Amino acid sequence: MTDLYSLTPTEIILYGVTWCGDCRRARQVFTETGINFVDIDIDQDEKAAGFVRQLNRGSQSVPTIVFPDGTTLTEPDRFTLANKLKEYGQTA
Repeated sequence: MTDLYSLTPTEIILYGVTWCGDCRRARQVFTETGINFVDIDIDQDEKAAGFVRQLNRGSQSVPTIVFPDGTTLTEPDRFTLANKLKEYGQTA
């Protein structure tokens, strides 16, 4: 299985929460593009919440998305996320 707390996971990981509008938008972009991702609710996973704080210099900013190439996006807008997903052979 994917290492959920790594900067080089084998799958795209979206760290978010259920009540966040930006997280819902990011999930929608993934759904529209057909890109597979692992969705982690940091309200339910304290280790994931700590990992997000580590990545964001103490801030629990969501969504935080970690890609297999080692890059991350924190609170990306639709355009930025869609452009990044183009690297995975899809368009949004």
